[in-house]
Amino acid sequence: MNKTIFLTKTQKENNYKWFLFDADSKTLGRLSTEISRVLLGKNDPHYNPSQNIYHGVIVINAEKVAITGKKPNDKFYYRHSGRPGGLTIETFRELQNRIPSRIIEKSVKGMLPKGSLGRQLFTKLKVYKGSFHPHQAQNPQQIKVY
Repeated sequence: MNKTIFLTKTQKENNYKWFLFDADSKTLGRLSTEISRVLLGKNDPHYNPSQNIYHGVIVINAEKVAITGKKPNDKFYYRHSGRPGGLTIETFRELQNRIPSRIIEKSVKGMLPKGSLGRQLFTKLKVYKGSFHPHQAQNPQQIKVY
């Protein structure tokens, strides 16, 4: 009978790994699923759905992410200020010009578990516009997405 091995918090923190994704001309959905799998720890042998595996993810070139079809004009992002008449609607292209990192963040957040674990995992996602990121000291491992 197989037994699940639970790592202690210090063991997990000592095995903290960083992964680097380049979003240049990658499809948004395929990129987001790979990012969410790494954040959840499904690429780790110590995966457990109820525990944080302590993986950090860095995404660069967020402004160059691609989507297919007519979605640049037909895909909408909604937000509400909470006040009457406070609904704001933006297309994909408008949001990509204004805050390109928000597109990847919203896509990945929707794929993470709902609740405190998902919120905890989401804090490990760092998305940057351009090819520079301030996490060189963590020696991130590059992951290719096709």
